Amino acid sequence: MPLHPPTSALRRALLLALATTTLPIAMAQTGPGGPTRVLKVAAPWEIGSLDPSKTGYLFTRLEVTETLVDVDASGQLSPGLAARWSVSPDQKTWRFALRPGATFHDGSAVTPDAVVRSLTRALAQPGILKNTPIQRISVATGEVQIDLKQVFTALPAYLAHNSTQVLAPASFGPDGSVQAVLGSGPYKIVRISAPQKLETATFEGWSGPRPAVERVEYLASGRGETRGMLAESGQADLVFTHDAVAIERLKRNPKLQFHTLPIPRTLYLKVNAAHPLLQDVKVRRAISMALDRPGIAKAILREPRAAATQQFTPSMAEWHVPGLQPLTRDIAQARRLLQEAGWQAGADGMLRKDGRPFKLTLRTFSDRPEQPPMATAIQAQLREVGMDVAVSIVNASDIPAGHQDGTLELALVARNYALVPDPIGSLLQDFGPQGGDWGAMGWHSAQVASALESLSSTNDPARRSRMRGALATVLQAELPVIPVAWYQHTATNSKRLGKVTIDPLERSYRISQFTWAQ
Repeated sequence: MPLHPPTSALRRALLLALATTTLPIAMAQTGPGGPTRVLKVAAPWEIGSLDPSKTGYLFTRLEVTETLVDVDASGQLSPGLAARWSVSPDQKTWRFALRPGATFHDGSAVTPDAVVRSLTRALAQPGILKNTPIQRISVATGEVQIDLKQVFTALPAYLAHNSTQVLAPASFGPDGSVQAVLGSGPYKIVRISAPQKLETATFEGWSGPRPAVERVEYLASGRGETRGMLAESGQADLVFTHDAVAIERLKRNPKLQFHTLPIPRTLYLKVNAAHPLLQDVKVRRAISMALDRPGIAKAILREPRAAATQQFTPSMAEWHVPGLQPLTRDIAQARRLLQEAGWQAGADGMLRKDGRPFKLTLRTFSDRPEQPPMATAIQAQLREVGMDVAVSIVNASDIPAGHQDGTLELALVARNYALVPDPIGSLLQDFGPQGGDWGAMGWHSAQVASALESLSSTNDPARRSRMRGALATVLQAELPVIPVAWYQHTATNSKRLGKVTIDPLERSYRISQFTWAQ
């Protein structure tokens, strides 16, 4: 169902309630020198697990944990826990020298053995390292050594992914499960009330500059309306992912600084290409041609430039192909393609083939508030060409679960291609031989597989450019996933804060760089 904004009267009542009610997230902390100011953060993402392979992104964003390799403001790889790294002449052995003096939150030293244990565990878990040709991770002359079965030039970029974060040995239970998140970042966890709340404080053993913000309280709030009201009422200082309908109102609020920026994230339809109704590429192209992307971008995202014409955003200059035939709306051609695929419209306008109606379920989730109304718009647009699509609002975890058990038919999802600084990391997950939880399903292309393999093993600019173009062309033609929009990242911060910047790669909230302006 469409999401409706609250009425003005209801909004005023809720704001009054927020302003006069002390929420748990707003409790002040008292230290030896008096009350300590607490930065309150609100975002959609729940604390579903302590395991880095599942919720690692939250711990890196809150600067609790670190990875061997980091990414700077320009998107280039930079030192993290590893002060430097090198590769052997045959490019199959990588060595990582650790930052001197790094300490875990339990006071133990960050050692090569501790790093090897975390990375070995990450390699055994579902996640990004599964798609690398790592043969062995070991300690060699005081450094972390990673031996590869074959050349893989993107390895350092993979070691910047949040699932490869390094935890202290004491974080793990006897069975290897994560019992506590003991990282090495500037903030340590002082309390977790899963799935909604997490509190951190500055870590005294941090060797970098001492953050001005000493305490942080994080609240997972799934409703966009609630997050907007937390920002407006002052109950949250930093709020991520706002409802599009609230953007203009938030921009006018004199107490808030509003941020919006395009990021390398694409909203698309994940398609079960093995499903009898979707295995014909003509049907997938018809679905694409039925979509009014500019209308969706303008009405729901409030940004006409967000209409996706291909898989990769213009901000991904190396991957966006300017000469690619753009994805556009063409209802007449969509109907012709459906007829060629054997589908005929009945008297009611709905499609049937051999007596079977064209009925599918489109799953999406509300963690990102634009997705449910976008799914509803897609439902209406597909109905124009005779497709009966039901929208099901589920938990985000139901998307990979539906991929694994084969029950998923269509899903509207958002994919960040910068979670690994080199997008090849996400693409190997999404378009490998078995597809991926957030990518292809029931579809495989030998040409794409060859392009991915070449991109993983060469640094030659000309060859990489050819392979990127070949990959983008196949995805545009066969549509194993159907691009809808390029994502616009939104956030607000209270003007009580200074030096606030928003990470376009969504790796960090950058709280350690903030100051108190008032």
